Amino acid sequence: MSAMAPEISIDTNILLVGCGNMGQALLGGWLARGVDRKRIRVVDLEAGAIGSAQSLNVFASTELSKVLEGFDVDLVVFAVKPQNLETLLPAYCELADGGAIFLSVAAGKLISFYEDILGKTVVFVRAMPNMPAAIHQGITALCPNSNVQSSQRKLVGDLMAAIGEIAWLEEEGLMDAVTAVSGSGPAYVFLLIEGLTEAGIEVGLEGELARQFAKATVAGAGAYAAQTEGDVAELRQQVTSPGGTTTAALEILMADDVFKSLLKQAVRAATDRGHKLA
Repeated sequence: MSAMAPEISIDTNILLVGCGNMGQALLGGWLARGVDRKRIRVVDLEAGAIGSAQSLNVFASTELSKVLEGFDVDLVVFAVKPQNLETLLPAYCELADGGAIFLSVAAGKLISFYEDILGKTVVFVRAMPNMPAAIHQGITALCPNSNVQSSQRKLVGDLMAAIGEIAWLEEEGLMDAVTAVSGSGPAYVFLLIEGLTEAGIEVGLEGELARQFAKATVAGAGAYAAQTEGDVAELRQQVTSPGGTTTAALEILMADDVFKSLLKQAVRAATDRGHKLA
């Protein structure tokens, strides 16, 4: 394992509730980081999801009672659609009473929602990963309730780091802002790739070639920025030669601060919608 992805050494039994796209990303990340598959069990109502877990030699079933047989759960991870939680959560109250840690990657639901069902003493962490977590290159915001202890915080952080970077929030109210930047952010980047592709075609590139250059350019620039310390404005300036081609392009994009202004408006709109949906 590289220094960026150390092995996870735990003596924790994990119950993964839901093994769709995000559940599979988590499961794959944990196994890749050395978590013993015998310490993980999966419950999901979909046969396809169960098959995905079983293909990795992880015990999985559509029946919670079967999953719990002979398995003392230390951590419950919810990776399900938020609209299913209200009917799903009551079945896990006994585990909450028994002291299990709860972690949810379901979008939109406040910590108080879980506490109202699982009890005020539940040890709970709310997580907001983003789409690149599917290839273990995401970033996840984590927000604990007041019952989470430092050792439990470290455990959750280590497990979520299996799918990318993590950042802890002490104020749950910031989750909507995080969602607007990193949760919705990949869509903004995909739109940029779309625009670069179309622009490339307009100046003479064949469609597939334009798409290849656009994707590789955005991916490479993002990777370069991630590995470079300092302000990204400095990186922009390094690419920009006075009187050169980049200068000509940036004079359009930066005129009247239109580009940044649109991004700020977009993030504000997403944040405001998050507030309304919470």
